[in-house]
Amino acid sequence: MLSGGVIVLVAVLLWVLYFLPSWRGRHQFEAAERNAVRLNRALRVLAETSETPEEVRLELTARTALAQQRLAKRVQSEREAAELEKLRQELAATRADPAVRQARARRHTRMTATVFLVLGLTAVGLGIWQLVVAGASVALWVGAGVTVLSAVVLQRMASVASKIARRAHQEKAALPVAVERVAPPLHDQGRPEWTPRSLPQPMVSVAGSRAQAARAAIEAREAAVRAARAEELQRRAAEMAPQAPAVLAPAAEATSPYATMGFVDDEEIEAHVRQLLERRVAG
Repeated sequence: MLSGGVIVLVAVLLWVLYFLPSWRGRHQFEAAERNAVRLNRALRVLAETSETPEEVRLELTARTALAQQRLAKRVQSEREAAELEKLRQELAATRADPAVRQARARRHTRMTATVFLVLGLTAVGLGIWQLVVAGASVALWVGAGVTVLSAVVLQRMASVASKIARRAHQEKAALPVAVERVAPPLHDQGRPEWTPRSLPQPMVSVAGSRAQAARAAIEAREAAVRAARAEELQRRAAEMAPQAPAVLAPAAEATSPYATMGFVDDEEIEAHVRQLLERRVAG
């Protein structure tokens, strides 16, 4: 039979064999994780330190340039559209101007009259040729009428144009002419002098004024109050002052044996010494 120690040892070995694969798998997993982290760090460092490839840089530059060109074209088209719209508005405003419309009508009328004048002159020439060749004068009269009418219209248009030009010149002359302002020459006037103005006297110092009378009344009241206070203080001081002590008459001097105590005379000293000597001799 197996002993208890052997059984425990077998149990421990079985548990070790049971946990050994899990421990090995965990160790391999942790080692793989550490290797992956190290690899990621190395790749990140390489990506940060390495330069961008030339192909990638060129591609990015081309894309940026293309985007900028598109943006510039769009901005240019928008600007041209805005300018075109502005020109259209200015043209519409110009066409709506009565003066411009009248000038355009006069120009068309002058051009039409000139064309008819040329046609009339041509008809006159043709009429003269027909009159010489065939004796017909219809074209001559028609051409002459058209020519005269065109000349009258042109002369009328010229007079109208001269009047308009004269009116514009008069309006331009009537406009105020901007006069150029010329600053006067500066000159030194020296140091400026200033004299202070005297201030008016206060009304209190003016005799006969209401302010002076009111001030005098106030001062009189203040003086009366001060006098009353001084009198009251004197009265209180007299009441609170102590009475003077009574002076007693000096009493008659009495002769006392102790009156001369403390005063020693030479004669008394000698008499006292003699008495002492006599007492010693007698004793």
